[in-house]
Amino acid sequence: MQLYTRTGDKGQTSLIGGRVDKDDIRVEAYGTLDEVNAFVGQAMSELGEEHFQDIVEDLESIQHELFDCGGDLSNISKHRQLKLQSRSVQVLEEKIDRFTNEAPPLERFILPGGVKASSSIHIARTITRRAERKMVTLAKMDGEFPVVTLQYINRLSDYFFALARVINHRSHVKDVEYIRSGAVFTSRKVQKKNEE
Repeated sequence: MQLYTRTGDKGQTSLIGGRVDKDDIRVEAYGTLDEVNAFVGQAMSELGEEHFQDIVEDLESIQHELFDCGGDLSNISKHRQLKLQSRSVQVLEEKIDRFTNEAPPLERFILPGGVKASSSIHIARTITRRAERKMVTLAKMDGEFPVVTLQYINRLSDYFFALARVINHRSHVKDVEYIRSGAVFTSRKVQKKNEE
């Protein structure tokens, strides 16, 4: 297999259904998802198998879904068939809830950090937010933008936040609270009491 094609030497790249400049917002969006995927892979290599097998399996699935998102974003043909489905959004929400319950209660902002894998996931989280911003820009220009992709990426950043906390918790490392933060998160116990 030959890796170079020389077709992009003049600053353009091929999409599904046409060619665009390499600095096109669509290319920026799916290229940013590729960055996210790389940091997910790094986090996977930093996790031990003893307490994190479930997480490694989750992250591998997410890597595939990030490829699905990239494929959907790179499709500009008139007959788009999306790879990513809304079920993936629901699965992320379920996992966010599970990880939120597993980690200690949180009231204040925390500093990104902890063990290496948690730090890598925090980086993935911030890049996911950047990807989301680029996708919002793209959605304003594309009347057929795949909404489920934007929903997925929005949930994914929340998933990464919850996951980073769980990785630290399972590693017996406390999250460091931002010292000038007020109480910005409502604990589940307080929320439940207020709902009664």
